[in-house]
Order: sequence, then structure tokens, then C-alpha cells
Amino acid sequence: MVKKKVLELANKIAAGITGGIVKVKPTDPEYRILEPVTTDEMAEIALNLEIRKYKTVEEVAKLSGKPVVEVGKILYKMALDGSIKVEKEGGVDKYCLELFVPGVMEYMVVNKENVKKYPVIAECFEEYTRKLGVLMAGNIPVGLGVMRVIPIESAIEGDTRRASYEEIAYLLNKHEVFSVADCACRTSMRVIGEGCGHTVEEMCIQLGPAAEYYIRTGKGREITREEAIAICRKAEKEGMVHSIPNLSGPGNALAICNCCGCSCFGLRNANLYRNPDWSRSNYVAVVDKDKCVACGECVENCQSNAATLGQNLCVKTPIIVPKEQETPYDTQWGKAKWNPDYRHRKIVDEGGTSPCKSECPAHIAIQGYIKMASQGKYREALELIKKENPLPAICGRICPRKCESACTRADVDEAIAVDDIKKFIAEQDLNTKDRFVPEKNAERLEKVAVVGGGPAGLSCAYFLAVQGYKVTVFEKQKVLGGMLTLGIPSFRLEKEVVNAEIDILRELGVAFKAGVEVGKDVTLPELRKDGYKAFYVAIGAQTGKNLGLEGEEAAGVITGVDFLRKVSLGETVKMEGPALVIGGGNVAIDVARTAERVGATQIDMYCLESRQEMPALEEEIEEALSEGIVINNSWGPKRMLHENGHIVGVEFKKCISVFDENRRFNPKYDENTTKVVKANNVLVSVGQGIDLGGLLKDSKITLNPNKTIKADSITFETSEADVFAGGDAVTGPKFAIDAIALGKQGAISIHRYIHGDNLTISREREYHALDKENLNMDGYDRLPRQRALHVEGSKSKETFKDLRTIFTEEQIEKETERCLGCGAVNVDQYQCVGCGVCTTKCKFDAISLIRKYDSAGVDFKDMKPIVIKHVIKRQGRIAGKSVKNFFAKKRGR
Repeated sequence: MVKKKVLELANKIAAGITGGIVKVKPTDPEYRILEPVTTDEMAEIALNLEIRKYKTVEEVAKLSGKPVVEVGKILYKMALDGSIKVEKEGGVDKYCLELFVPGVMEYMVVNKENVKKYPVIAECFEEYTRKLGVLMAGNIPVGLGVMRVIPIESAIEGDTRRASYEEIAYLLNKHEVFSVADCACRTSMRVIGEGCGHTVEEMCIQLGPAAEYYIRTGKGREITREEAIAICRKAEKEGMVHSIPNLSGPGNALAICNCCGCSCFGLRNANLYRNPDWSRSNYVAVVDKDKCVACGECVENCQSNAATLGQNLCVKTPIIVPKEQETPYDTQWGKAKWNPDYRHRKIVDEGGTSPCKSECPAHIAIQGYIKMASQGKYREALELIKKENPLPAICGRICPRKCESACTRADVDEAIAVDDIKKFIAEQDLNTKDRFVPEKNAERLEKVAVVGGGPAGLSCAYFLAVQGYKVTVFEKQKVLGGMLTLGIPSFRLEKEVVNAEIDILRELGVAFKAGVEVGKDVTLPELRKDGYKAFYVAIGAQTGKNLGLEGEEAAGVITGVDFLRKVSLGETVKMEGPALVIGGGNVAIDVARTAERVGATQIDMYCLESRQEMPALEEEIEEALSEGIVINNSWGPKRMLHENGHIVGVEFKKCISVFDENRRFNPKYDENTTKVVKANNVLVSVGQGIDLGGLLKDSKITLNPNKTIKADSITFETSEADVFAGGDAVTGPKFAIDAIALGKQGAISIHRYIHGDNLTISREREYHALDKENLNMDGYDRLPRQRALHVEGSKSKETFKDLRTIFTEEQIEKETERCLGCGAVNVDQYQCVGCGVCTTKCKFDAISLIRKYDSAGVDFKDMKPIVIKHVIKRQGRIAGKSVKNFFAKKRGR
């Protein structure tokens, strides 16, 4: 049944914005938000109030004909609910109606008790602002929207034209009373299942009378001015936009909201409806392309989708960009003009950007850290790397260098030595007492368990620890590092380097429990009972695969993975005589080189692939050859020969082809061409498997046909809501950098899961490289690539130490000079709202704000004639444009 007086009250409040032109119906959010907590009796009393005109209880009682005490109780109850506002003046309570937005709806949403009981309150706030956005698109002049962006002060410090109302400090210094409350927009989005992961709790600040109201009614917590400043700084660090209610006249705002583009309703007008005039400040961002290095920090933190990564090189055929962009200024604006997929953010321009960043699995800002290294800013370079990769010293030694394979410089002479530069940067940190430890967010109470201490698990733990979570890593082996420690020999990755990287996680508060197997020593249900709120399974591909051949069970036959583990754990492993390694990948190379170091006198590798098809990296193949290891290509094992239970040799058959016409693994053999090779030891390195043990016992988690864990491709959530997975456990055997990238994504999902946010919104990071075929590479000087000193194989094979050298500082200077600077950021100044977040993220002074508009805002009571005038002029522009287009088409015929 419709509450008639409540409906009447909804219409009276709504008229504050619409002037009563649009009538509220019982199905509208304006009515439905009031209905759960408001009776007709309450509404009847509130109807005696006016918008922003205060009345005492006695005045309202007289108008309503009700007893003063009864009226006072009802009004105060409504103030607690948030449907009206109370203010104490001269010791006397006074009440008024407020606009729905900003006002009533925010007040009602931050009443946590009511929202928990009546989620429709939060739902209606979201629905109303969507409805308002449709109505207002194009019809509000610049600077007169309900909410308005106010620039970060550091971004406009040098602007002599800036006005006091554009400064956070002015608002904070103007008042003496402050409070903080949860963000009403993000609260609402969380309630409807669309929370984005940005901080909800205690992010929006109230000032003066608004703060008094929030404190008194329990909607906010009283804070000091210094705490308010700290909250603003925290928001800036998280990439949030300062916005203020904009219907009280310039400099009179009573709140500072810290907004994100994926959940906040003011910025949604800019993003969904492509109507930034509603929200914008007087500023827009500009990029200095000579300084920009396309690190992407500004792009990933742009809350209005205005900044994108592009290219910065000369092209043969110009990339076509539309000459004029349609805007609501002179165009009819409807659904066809909106961007309903605005949360699926566009990171890269159509023409692409730096190949190195695009092809890196973790999308590290390679061009950025190379620039910093060229300037001798090694610590800052490391900090930039660690935003995506917490293990740069490790990756500098073992990375497959996909960035170098894609490097544009290779089309001039040779690719940039990216990995050597990264290794140098990381080495500077390893050699200093004051190592870089990232700043942590405020401590959180929630505990997270990471199962597996390899690269994916360490990465996830790192990023969760930075977020403030209490993280414990469970590792079944007695040493940490997973396959980094047990699957990669020390002559490629010394254990001291792995431990040094793990030390930073300890500094961040991560706890490690080595020698504890989850599923055997402790179970997931037991850990849940112990208070763990989420789990990340990253156990890696730690078992070797057998060939399934006759005689494979003989003594002297071992999988390469098991062999490397035994050596790495310090077990006594001694070989004598010739050894055969079966396999042609990177692990097989490591196995062969390790066998040489434990006594094998002659090592032969046999693999199905031709030399060109071998999956091992070229650099590793060359190192094996330099150490005297013989590689026999295009041979596959047929059977193993043994005497008295011990291996004595292997019979091989000639492999004609490995792949079919679709590049699927489908080897074909010449069965008539065989040979027998004698050996005392055979090491099988033809793949790795995953041993889940008892981890998933009594679990709902399902597996793929290849025995990897089935997880969502974006969120990495398994079929148990609190369990996420990553690394080789999900992808099968891949490189450390792939696992590291997935570890960060796992951390993002776990953070969202714990707070009840949506796991998929704003998660896609779709990078694509520029078109090299369209580049004009004429005029670039050929500069020789720097190389670390060569190590003779005769020396390297004598030790487990990594004898490879690191670049000198002089080499770093020369090599970083070779970078072409392929990428740069582009800013759509129409879409830019002038928040200044980008300027705080840029470490290269490449982006700044300039003043483009000069609008001060007005009080809501003065808005109507201004808006009407604007609407009339806009309709005239639309009509004029239509006539112009009509005649242009006619002439075109």
C-alpha cells in the first residue's frame, strides 16, 4: 500500500531540483528510499519543513497541530534516519529538508543499521543518481553540477589565477569541526553487488555544520583538521578525486568526497553519460611528450578515462583520429552516445603503445624505469618496477625477456638489454643497508593464507601485505622460494638472491611457515576455523613427468625436477660416467648443466625438436654448448635398456616432425632409423605436473583435464568462494614472471572478496603494441648493445656459483641511451575533469594542469534561471548544427 504522505514528502524534496516539473511515483527511488523508515505520520510532520530553511520544533508543532514533545521525537528520529537535517543554533534544535542529492540519500546510506536492515535504501541512491544523470546530460553549464571536482592542491600551486574555492586548504581552514564517514556511493555499489575495490570506509569528510550533524546522529566519527588532511592525502595516494557538493555557492561546501570513477555517482556522469561538464573543475591536463615515458601510472589512476597510452614515434601513415568529437554541448544526447561499458577501461589507444610494456606479462613500466636509470635514479626505478613485480633481482637473472623480443630498437640494430638494466637496478638495492620497502596501507584485521612459497605465492603475499593484510605463507618444503629455489640451479639464480627478495616480504610483516603441508599437516577447514578469511593456492608444478617407456623404472633413471630438487636441498647426489638428458626445454638445459657439476663425465641431450624449434631460450642453449654439453636434435626415446635393474642406455628413434600444420604437438617418427646410446644415468625432463596431495580433500574445487585447478580467467576464484589460485597450479608450467603477474591479480581479487566487492569490475588491462610496420625508422643512429662480460664455459661448469657479471654504471648510461621512447600518454581534454591525480602519479614532471574554464558555481536557489538559459541556448546550437549538417549533406550529393 502506498504511503500517501510519504509520497507527498518525496515530491516536495524532489522539487528542490526539478521545480516540481517531474512528479515522483511510488515506483521511483525518491519514494522507495523513504518508505521503509518513514510513516505517514512522520511525513505529515516533515511536510511542514522547507528545503534549507530551518524551523524549530515549536514552529513545526504549531504548524502541524501536534504536541511539541511528540513532534520533537519524530523530527529527531527522521534526522537519525537521514531523511531530514538537524542543526543546533543558540542551543536550540532546528530542522529542515535537504535536496535528495547531495543530501538526503547520502545521509540515509551512511546509516549503517538502516541499510543493513533495508538494502533498498542503498539501491535507491544508485538508481536515483542514474535517473538524474540522464535528465541532466548536456543541460547543466560547466561548474554547476550537483557535485564538482576540486583539484589536488599540488597540481595548481603555480597557478596565480586559482581561486580560494578551488583549494582544499581553504575549506579545511574555514571550519573548526570535522567528521569522517564511509563513502555513500561506494557503499551503495557494494550493496548492489558492484563494489569496485576502492576504499569505502571513512573516506568522505564533513565540515562545520554538516560535521556536527554527522557526529550527533552517529553517521560519522569526529576527527581533527590534521586527520582530515591525512585522509585527503590517503585518498590521493589511492588515486581518488576530491569532489565537493556544489549547490551552496563558491567556497561554501560542507563536505569533501574522495571519489573513484568506477563507483562514485558524480563521476559517473562524466564516464557513463560522457558528460564531464557536470563534474569538471576549471582545469584540464596536458602532457609534455618530450618528458613522458608511458609508464602508465597516470593512465591507470585516471578516474575519468581521459588518459590513454599511445605512441611517440614517427609513422609512415598517420593514425586517423576523428577531427571533431561529439559532445552534449551541441548534440542531442541519448543512450547511443553513452559509454555503458565505462568500467571496462580503455588503457591503450587504437594505434597501440610501447611493445615492451605491452608484451611483458606483468605490464611493467619498462620505458619508465629505463629513463630513471638513465638519470641515475636507481631507487626510484626499483620502486616503479615493484609496483608490478616484487622480485626484480630474481627476474633480472631468469626472465624470458619477452620485452626484448618485442623491442622496437631491434628494427634499428639490437633490442635494448632490458633484463640487464633491471638486474643492475635490483643489484643496487641488494647492496644497500637501507633497502626499499614499500609504504604499507593501514593495518587490517583480516588474515589471509597463501599456500605455496614460489613466485605466484610470494607476489600475492607481497601485494596483500602492502594493502595491510596479515598474510601467512605455508610452504611444504623446508626452504622458501618454490621452484625458484628448488627448480633453478644456483649457477643461474643464487639462493642468497631469492632469500634477499623474501626478506622484504618479512619487513612487510608476512609470516612464513616452512615445512608445513596444507592438506596434510593442516587443512583449509582448520585454517578457516583459525580465522583465515581467504586463501591463495600457488603450489606450482613441482613434480616431474615420466615418459611411460619400458625400463623407465630402472635405477639411475630420475625426472629432471626431482634431480634438481635433491641437489638444491643439499642431498648427496653423485654421478659417474655418461648421462643422458631427455628434453629440450629450459629445465632440461638446467638439468644437463647440473649433472655436469655433480660428476657426470659426458652429457648428451636428446630432444624431439629441431634446433630452431627447441623451447629452451637461445641464451641457455648457448651456455650449455659452451660447457661442452652435446645437443642431439630430432630424436625421441623408444625404450630404456637396463641390466640387473640398473639403466645402461636408451634406444632412440628419429623424429621427422614435432608439430602438425596447426602447430599442435603431434610428433611423427621414422621407426626404421634408431640408435642406442649408452649411459649410467638418464634424466627425464619432458614436462612438469602438479601434486595437490590432500589439499583439496572434501573440497568443491574442481580440476581441468590436465589436472590444473579450474579458476576464473579474470578473478582466479575457484569453485570455493574464498579460495583463489594462480601460477603453475592454474596455467601449468610457465615462467616466473607469468606467475608473478597472476599473484598480483590474486591479491586484487582477495582484497575485493574480503570486503564484499565485485571481483570483475574494472579488472581488464588490455594492452597492445604499436604497429612496427608503420614506423619510420630512418635517421636513427646505430648504437652497439652493451653486454656483460662473457664467462667461459670451461670456468662456469666448475662451480655452482653464478659467474655472470652485472653491467657497470658506464654501461647502464650507454644502454639506457639506446631506448627509443616508443610510448607517450594522450589526454582527451574534453573527458578530463581536471582533478590533478595524474600529476601526483607522474615521476617525470610530464603532465600538468592548465586552467581552461572560469566557473565559480552558484547556490541552488539561483540555479534555475541559469540552467533554463543554458538549455535554451543548447537547443539553439543543436538546431543550428542540424541545419548545417543538412545542407552539408545536400551539397555532398
